[in-house]
Amino acid sequence: MGPTAARIAKSGRLCYTFFDYDTMEERGEGSMAYPKKKEDPSYQELRKELSEGKAGNLYVFHGEETYLRDRSLEEMKALLLTGGLDDFNYHTLTGKDVTLERLHQLVDAIPMMSERTMVVVIDYDMDKGDREGLIELLSDLPEYVCLIFVYDVIEYKPDNRSKLPKLVKEKGKVVNFLRQDQARLGKWVAVRFQALGHEIGKADAEYLIFRCGDLMTGLISEIGKVGAYAKAQRITRQDIDAVTTPQLDAVIFNLTDAIAAGNFDRAFSVLGELLQMQEPAIKLLAALGKQLRQLYTARLALEERKSLSWYMEMWGVRREFQAQKLMQSARKFSLEWYRWALLRCEEADLALKSTGADGQEVLIELLLALEGKRAS
Repeated sequence: MGPTAARIAKSGRLCYTFFDYDTMEERGEGSMAYPKKKEDPSYQELRKELSEGKAGNLYVFHGEETYLRDRSLEEMKALLLTGGLDDFNYHTLTGKDVTLERLHQLVDAIPMMSERTMVVVIDYDMDKGDREGLIELLSDLPEYVCLIFVYDVIEYKPDNRSKLPKLVKEKGKVVNFLRQDQARLGKWVAVRFQALGHEIGKADAEYLIFRCGDLMTGLISEIGKVGAYAKAQRITRQDIDAVTTPQLDAVIFNLTDAIAAGNFDRAFSVLGELLQMQEPAIKLLAALGKQLRQLYTARLALEERKSLSWYMEMWGVRREFQAQKLMQSARKFSLEWYRWALLRCEEADLALKSTGADGQEVLIELLLALEGKRAS
C-alpha cells in the first residue's frame, strides 16, 4: 500500500481519491505518522505504593479511567485516615471554590486522632491564579498532609515550560489513569462476574467489551445488569445482548456486518435501532463512514499482507478482538465496493450539510443504495 492510500484510508474526509488511489500522485495532504503510544507506568507505581502501605504528600490524578481513579482515592482514604474522624481529616474543594488562602488553611490543619490528613482538590486549573503562591505552598507541604489534585471534567494540560509542573513532578507524582489493555480488562471482567456468582469465557468477555466500550466506569453497570439477568452460571452472548446498552460503534458494526451477509432485513432493523438512539443523522453517517474506512483499510491490509498489529497501529485500535472482527468482515467486500460505498457516503454527507435533506430519509436511501450494489 502506498503512503497516499494509507493516509487517505485513515483520513476523516470522504473523498474521490479512494477510487483511484493506485494511480494518483501525491496531492499535498501532508504526511501522517501513527507512533505507538508508550505505556505510562504511573498507575502501576501508585498500586505498588498502596500495596506497601505508603502514600506521599502530593499527587495529580487525571485520565479517562475514572473507575480506577475513584477506587484509588478510596484506598488512599482508608490507608491515611485511621482514627475514625474523617470529617475532621478529609477535605474536598472544587475548582471554583479554591482560593490560595483556603488551600493553605486545609493543608496546615493538624490531623485529629490520625497521623495524616487528606485534601482533594477537584478540577482546579493550576495555571490560573497565583501561580507563585501555589509554588510556595507546594514547595513546603507538611509531612502529615496528602494533597491530591483530581482532574475530572477539565483536562490536565500542564505547561511544561513553567516551574509549576516541574515542581509537581519533583515533589509528588502525576498519575495517568489510562484505559486498561486487553489482557487486564478481560481478567477484570471475569473477576467482576465471579463476584456476582457467574463465570464468563474469554471470547464473551471480549464481546462485552466490544459491545459496551472499554472503560471500566461504563462496564461495571453493564456487568451488574448481565449478572442480575443471567439464569445460568455461565454468561452467554444472548445474556449480554438481552440487557446491555451497546455503544454506537458496535451498532454500526452490526449494520455493516448485516450488509456484508446480504441480510438487509437485519440491516434495516439495525438502522431502526440507530434511529431510536436519537443521535443526529450527521453523527450516525460519520460513524458509518468511519466504519467503512476501517473496513477499507483492513481490505487493503489483507491485499498487501500487512499484519494485524500494523492495522491496529494504523487506526489506533486498542483491542485485538475488535481488529480481528474488522479484518474478518473486510473479506466480504471487494476494494471496488468499498470505494463505491465511500463515495455514496460522501454524497449523503453533502446532502445533509448543503441541502437540508431529512436525515432519516438520507440514511434509508443510502442503505437502499448499498443493498442494490451488494446484490448486483
